Amino acid sequence: MNRLTTPFGSYELTRFPEDPRDRLRAWDAADEYLLRHLESGTGDRGPVDLADRQITVLGDRWGALTTALAAHHPTQITDSSLTRSATAANLDRNGIGTAKRTVTLLTTQDAPPERIDVLLVRVPKSLALLEDQLYRLAPHVHADTVIVGTGMVKEIHTSTLRLFERILGPTKTSLAEKKARLIFCTPGTPAAARPAAADPWPLTYTADEDAGSGAGLTVVNHAGIFCADRLDVGTRFFLQSIPTNTDGARVVDLGCGNGIVGTAVAVADRDAEVVFTDESYQAVASAKATFRANVTHERERADFLVGDGVAMLDPGSVDLVLCNPPFHSHQATTDATALRMFAQSRKVLRQSGELWVVANRHMGYHTHLKRLFGNCEVAASEPKFVVLRAVKREQRQRQRPM
Repeated sequence: MNRLTTPFGSYELTRFPEDPRDRLRAWDAADEYLLRHLESGTGDRGPVDLADRQITVLGDRWGALTTALAAHHPTQITDSSLTRSATAANLDRNGIGTAKRTVTLLTTQDAPPERIDVLLVRVPKSLALLEDQLYRLAPHVHADTVIVGTGMVKEIHTSTLRLFERILGPTKTSLAEKKARLIFCTPGTPAAARPAAADPWPLTYTADEDAGSGAGLTVVNHAGIFCADRLDVGTRFFLQSIPTNTDGARVVDLGCGNGIVGTAVAVADRDAEVVFTDESYQAVASAKATFRANVTHERERADFLVGDGVAMLDPGSVDLVLCNPPFHSHQATTDATALRMFAQSRKVLRQSGELWVVANRHMGYHTHLKRLFGNCEVAASEPKFVVLRAVKREQRQRQRPM
């Protein structure tokens, strides 16, 4: 846990799930730069009058912006259920809480506020997600709306600025401070007179014949899902290896993305019960659309859950977990998410249940799985990727000498 000091106050903040071993902070220089600008201005711009204005915060990473601005009753829009949980926890930690409707927490799948007076955008890693959200918010912006984006210099590209310019209006950037930069966008034509632009998302395509058990399936990708217009090579390799003759098992597609892995199981075994889970609201919406585009038999045994891995499932309730874990948290490279997924999987698996993982070979997950499960074997491999299989077995306790 660390303390963020801003012109609006000082706050104890942490990421979610909270881990005292985590050295990554819940904010960075881009968040600090934006908050300073709102209070004091930057160059010939600002400060920004926040009093009695509808403030929307898009893409807040761990709730730092929302917490700092809580006195102005902002609306947060996020694709991440972990961000949503972090924000609620950080508000409570600082004595603010959500019970009094201090802030409004929305997801990227929810309808945005009817009118937006101040739009603050933390630039996401996914340019596609930014495009989709700007299209969704554009009709709610008016001529006097103040639009300010923020991000680290490495996150803001010419293509980023072009999106703001094309969808919302003329756009400029600030000078860099501590490797962070601000984006200033001036709304162009008022929303009422603006021609309705077509949001290109979601995208739909058909998996090709090299996709193993996913070949020929219709795939639906909402904005922000990795590798939007084709299968990524890791998932393609995984689909060539996973067991699909599950004999009516309860199967979890963990970190489901667009849901093609779980859908391939459901198509191959109509008696399987498939649980799709991801921390991304966009991902679970994609998985639901992919499943419904392909599973047409009457028994649609599927659940779609947004949250922290499989933490919401009962212990010993699952037969098979299929996982293509991420190794990034926003811009940071980390194996923390994957290791948490593995530990959660072991907890929810029944005895003799199996965890199948596809990963870049260099991640070395076999070492962690052997330590956690007591076993791990290579089910398939190629120069870049490996598919690992771990089985939950009863672990005998060592007898202490008398």
